[in-house]
This record gives sequence, structure tokens and C-alpha cells, in this order.
Amino acid sequence: MSASLKAFVVVSVLVLAGCQSIPGFEPEPAPACPVIEPRECPACEVQQCPEPVVIERIVLQPAPVPEPLPERPVTGGELDLPIIGRVEFVQVEPPGLRLEGLIDTAAAISTISASDISLLEKDGERYVSYSLLDPDTGEAHTLEAPLRRRSMVQHADGSTTRNYVVLMWLALGDSRARVEVILSEKTGMAYPLRVGRNLLTDFAIVDVSRQHALDK
Repeated sequence: MSASLKAFVVVSVLVLAGCQSIPGFEPEPAPACPVIEPRECPACEVQQCPEPVVIERIVLQPAPVPEPLPERPVTGGELDLPIIGRVEFVQVEPPGLRLEGLIDTAAAISTISASDISLLEKDGERYVSYSLLDPDTGEAHTLEAPLRRRSMVQHADGSTTRNYVVLMWLALGDSRARVEVILSEKTGMAYPLRVGRNLLTDFAIVDVSRQHALDK
């Protein structure tokens, strides 16, 4: 360190020591921090919800008791004919079988499902031998009837067959008539009997929305 720098340091120390030893000399106090008065926040205004506005008032009421449906008529037309459904039970005589029949207003002649159909001759007249199945017991009834005629039947696939036609008594409800019936060995029939217009005309009114209307 140089001699001049040393002399400056010694003088500075002496001056500071002298200031502290001078009587009545007090260092100036540090300025005090300013006092900040707290600011009061204004009271928040309480928000009030508006009154609800009624747009539509719903009033709950008990559902009214529905009126009973009127009974469906059992007869109709000027002749007061019985109203039957698209499927009815038919009494076949002979042999007194109760068969479920499809009411087919598009068919001119009634058709019955038969088996073992054969043509034979008795006393110079032609007869037809056939069997009808009792759906309740599974018993086959073999019958014979005079041949009425032969009928050509055209099927949905375009093929045709010639079937024998005989007379039978058919009873539908309280009505009974002797009509021509086609004997069919076709196994695809949904019902063992198909009732055609030769029994229905002036006999009954058909309501296709019903079934077994005569049994109710």
C-alpha cells in the first residue's frame, strides 16, 4: 500500500472517532414510516332475486275414467245376418267333425283337406271314397259320396289339378246348408277347411278383423 493511501485511511479513522467523542453531537434519527390510515370499504349491497314470473301454470288433475267401448255387433245388414270372423269353427256332416275353417270370400267353392281319395263305381254310378282326419282325436274317418263333378284348381305356382267335388252338409253357427265341397289332398293348407262364397252368400257377413266371433 502507498504512503499516501495509508495517510488517508488514518485521517478518516481519526475524524470518525472524533465525531463520536464530541459532546452534544447526536446522529440524526432515521425518518419514521408514515402512518397509513385504513380505508373502510363501503358495505356491499345485498342482491335480491327478482320474483319468479309465472309463464304457464300447470294444474294436475286426475285422468278421466275412459268410457267402456261399445259392444261389437253380432249381426248386421238388411238381412240381419250374423257377423263372423276370418277364422271360424265349422261342423262337417258327415261324420260330425268340428273343423277350424278359413273364411275365404275370394274362393267360389269351399275346399276340405282329405286323404286316400279314389274314384269307384257302385250300381252304375260313380262315387268318391275319401278320409277326413279328426284334429281332436287323430282318428281318420273314411267316407263315400256320389261324385258331383270334377273341378280344375289352379295353384299359386301356376300348376293345375283336377279334384273331385262332392256334396256335404256344413254348419256355421246356427245356419246349416248342403253345398259343393272340393276334396283336396294338398298338404300345405293352413286350415283343414276353406269356406267359400257358395256357403257365405246370404249366409253371413265377414269381418276380417275378428276370429271365432261365433264362439264369443
